[in-house]
Amino acid sequence: MRREHVVGPPTRHHPREARDYEPGRFLKEFPLHTVIREDGTADPDEVVLPDAEALRLYRWMVLNRALDERMITLQRQGRIGFYIGSIGEEATVLGTAAAMDERDWIYPCYREHGAALLRGMPLVTFVCDLFGNGGDAMKGRQMPCHEAWRPGRFTSISSPIATQVSQAMGGAWAAKLKGEEMVAITYFGEGATSAHDFHTGLNFAAVRKIPVVFVCRNNGWAISVPRERQTASETIAQKAIAYGMRGERVDGNDLLAVYAATRRARARAAAGEGPTLLECVTYRIEGHSTSDDPRAYRPAELVEPWKRKDPILRMRRYLSKRGALDEAQDAALRDEVREQIQQALKEAEAFPAKPPIETLFADVYEEPLWQQREQLAEIEAAVAADPRAANPRHSDA
Repeated sequence: MRREHVVGPPTRHHPREARDYEPGRFLKEFPLHTVIREDGTADPDEVVLPDAEALRLYRWMVLNRALDERMITLQRQGRIGFYIGSIGEEATVLGTAAAMDERDWIYPCYREHGAALLRGMPLVTFVCDLFGNGGDAMKGRQMPCHEAWRPGRFTSISSPIATQVSQAMGGAWAAKLKGEEMVAITYFGEGATSAHDFHTGLNFAAVRKIPVVFVCRNNGWAISVPRERQTASETIAQKAIAYGMRGERVDGNDLLAVYAATRRARARAAAGEGPTLLECVTYRIEGHSTSDDPRAYRPAELVEPWKRKDPILRMRRYLSKRGALDEAQDAALRDEVREQIQQALKEAEAFPAKPPIETLFADVYEEPLWQQREQLAEIEAAVAADPRAANPRHSDA
């Protein structure tokens, strides 16, 4: 008997609307996890690092801050063209990176310079990247702050928003298929959660239980767009629910809290339990980059409360309370990192101003194609005839 499709009466069931949700529900469901209190004391059950390791990471935070400040000055002096730093976000960058194993791969956004250095990238190599000179590991092909460090399993940086999210998922998936014990960690701002790569990466990772830790640096601003105009969600962590994965929300200015949450996420991933979306709540104190002036869109009074939550100040109070750091030791440490940066600058400026011309075609193929060899010969002949051809921006022609 043939069945006819019958259109029935309208159902009384309606999808839930946003107004049906209790305001604050997800703030309760995803509480902000904190370890270090404002006075410098900490929850004794949550102290996961010995003092020596906490002090080591504090030093990296101080170096990261001093490096950012020095490089911003260099950009203002016209010695480098561009810089993008992480002032105020050092605990998120270094706490997460330190919690991963050396065999894990890092898929950075563009503020994780501290993680690259933690993974062994020489400071002078990082500075050479900013100059694009003869010591630049990227051979002058990338814009500044787009470093990569293969020995430290720190992948190259892409300028488009959120592309690293799907790349991290793909890298970890490949490792899983090959039976390698590796967990990937990737970073992005809250603005990236609006991009399709975010949704693609999280969906695939959850469906196939791929070992990835997704770290959202919720720093309040996507250049000039405030967080509340990027998403209507109360938290970023709650977006994990839609993909069927774990989500955690942590105080991104608290190094110990960030470290502990990342260790938990890594352990779950390594145990085959799949990915975690980790929301680190922090704040961008400076502009998005040296090409941005936040005074055009952000009142100064919004920044002041966050300066009192400075992650370095907080960690210093913690170490001081534990007797692991006093004022003299802290002053000596700061002098030491400034000298380290100055020495790296001196070494970087001793390199040739540009990479050799032949590196234009290096690393593209195992051996240069005949077309590349011909093009290189043409370039070398042009430069031999007129050296100004090597620098057309400053040519008088």
